[in-house]
Amino acid sequence: MPLFDLPAPPEVPVQGESLGYPVRRIFCVGRNYAAHAAEMGNEIPSEPFYFTKAPAHLTLSGASLPYPPGTADYHYEIELVLALGAPLFRAAPGDCLAAVYGYASGLDMTRRDLQATAKSKGLPWDLAKDGEGSAVIGAITRAAEFGTPGAQAIRLEVDGVTRQESTLDKMLHDVPALLSHLSGFYHLAPGDLIYTGTPEGIGAVGPGARLRGEVAGLAPVELAVTAPE
Repeated sequence: MPLFDLPAPPEVPVQGESLGYPVRRIFCVGRNYAAHAAEMGNEIPSEPFYFTKAPAHLTLSGASLPYPPGTADYHYEIELVLALGAPLFRAAPGDCLAAVYGYASGLDMTRRDLQATAKSKGLPWDLAKDGEGSAVIGAITRAAEFGTPGAQAIRLEVDGVTRQESTLDKMLHDVPALLSHLSGFYHLAPGDLIYTGTPEGIGAVGPGARLRGEVAGLAPVELAVTAPE
């Protein structure tokens, strides 16, 4: 018997399905759009790099979350999210799309000031990226219904004003390339989510902000930022 009970793994709703998608791990890709790397003053990476978020920090679309502690520069990042439905390990790019169960619109919420401090000291980004409620996700659409990621639009509105707008084909590393590369380091499996990076146009939000993002063909992701606790 355990000393105490832990919450069950979080589940993401699936469009047209009664059962939810249970989440095992969350991987995130950094600087996967050239224009975003440029606006951050960073070099364009020659190969993908990653950070992770705890599944406990997953938040479903429609949530209201308090402005997080420890920051004065809380940023949004709209992203395409992959949900795996089959194992991948050391997979070739041509074998990867078949392992995707579905796709979703997501938000990678970031304490940007903490990230800048960590980067300046050569420290990990955990406090900046892996905050409570920082991985927001909309309902998953099955891959067969969405099709292959290509030139679909990706955009984010804050309080009804468009802040981010691009297309998925501007990713530096496309979905097959990302999955192939990541599968060289992990035994990927059903339940793994991959946030694939954000386009340019990031910015800060404060209490009272309402965010709505979407990838064309997918359910939107929405978040309300409330007063800090």
